[in-house]
Amino acid sequence: MQIRTLLVGSALAALLAGCATGPTDQAATEMEATTVTYQGTLPCRNCEGIDLNVTLNGEEQGAAAERTFDLGASYRAHPQNPPDENYAGNWEVLQGTEQDPSATVYELVPDGEGQTYYFLRVDPQTLELIDPNLRRFQNSEMLQLKRL
Repeated sequence: MQIRTLLVGSALAALLAGCATGPTDQAATEMEATTVTYQGTLPCRNCEGIDLNVTLNGEEQGAAAERTFDLGASYRAHPQNPPDENYAGNWEVLQGTEQDPSATVYELVPDGEGQTYYFLRVDPQTLELIDPNLRRFQNSEMLQLKRL
């Protein structure tokens, strides 16, 4: 009886010792800030398209100050040859659209001057540009960015 109690006690002590160690490599990786990049080409009236590159840094549940973005836009074969546009700022998570109250929308607010962008998270691999009233455009498939 004492041997069984001793074995159970030893096993319990080993189990508790394992719980007392620091985070595993996997847990440490999950705690690091994430960076996700989406790319796509949007339609353009006067050119062959607008190449859009959006990089989101931080986590949806993270602190607002840690959620930053970089957005770059390049015009293809535009007659006026405008310079590339680059914006940086913070992004917020909004909940719901007119069509889907459970939808997730990312609001990208640039530092200084610049347009605020709204992207509907269609799925983990796809963002779609939507209007400031959180409505999808008719040609929504043409306004999607894919995760790299």
